[in-house]
Amino acid sequence: MSRDSVGIAVAQFAPAASREANLADIDEATRTAAARGARVIVFPEYSSYFVDPFDDSLAANAEDLDGPFVRHLTALAAELDVVVVAGLLEKADDGKRVRNAVVAVSADGLRSVYRKLHLYDAFGQRESDWVEPGEISPPQTFELDGLRFGLMTCYDLRFPEVARTLADAGVDVALVPAEWVRGPLKEHHWRTLLQARAIENTFFVAAADHPPPLGVGHSMVIDPQGVVLAQVGTATDVAVAHVDPDVIARVRRVNPALELRRYRVTPR
Repeated sequence: MSRDSVGIAVAQFAPAASREANLADIDEATRTAAARGARVIVFPEYSSYFVDPFDDSLAANAEDLDGPFVRHLTALAAELDVVVVAGLLEKADDGKRVRNAVVAVSADGLRSVYRKLHLYDAFGQRESDWVEPGEISPPQTFELDGLRFGLMTCYDLRFPEVARTLADAGVDVALVPAEWVRGPLKEHHWRTLLQARAIENTFFVAAADHPPPLGVGHSMVIDPQGVVLAQVGTATDVAVAHVDPDVIARVRRVNPALELRRYRVTPR
């Protein structure tokens, strides 16, 4: 007998160089998602503050984990009885660079914190000039309504080991805040990698991106067979999928790839 489905939303918006404006957009999207039955709402990478190109204002607008951004999300999550997952510019130790963090926040405060492992030093970009890489640590997860959720970020999609460690930790849904920069074939890469991570790990994937002109958009929720359940196009919008937890078990009975594999992930 199937358990009750769980509403998962991806909220696509364009974070700006205004912490107040970003929180206002997050408030509006969270209320929309909750009204549509979402229990977990995923926002993009750099949701607390974003500027293109990067400059010294990143460090000036970075916050601690108990700062105003997380406090605001905690109050919002408590009011609406949801978990909010969003990208945070976190203060780093040296005061020059920042940490590219993702926080999962509920009424009780922080449920999980993930710091981006693989920085975007590719396609002509140098994220590492401004951002401190996260340390290799156990998978960052939280549980809600009988599902285990795990966190990863944007460029980590190109490294399948990250998602595989989530699968090894018993994750049912991988949550992927992103700022997937536009460019030739980048939309194709985004969709292909998201679906591949879902298929090879036989779990759900929910990914939220910035819309154009900087991001590719197309935030989506994908099932364990790679089927897109809900998607935003290129607008600022929210998409909600009501996922059935029992789907994972059914898919893994037919395709027990995780049990059949002969390699494990070990850190470099």
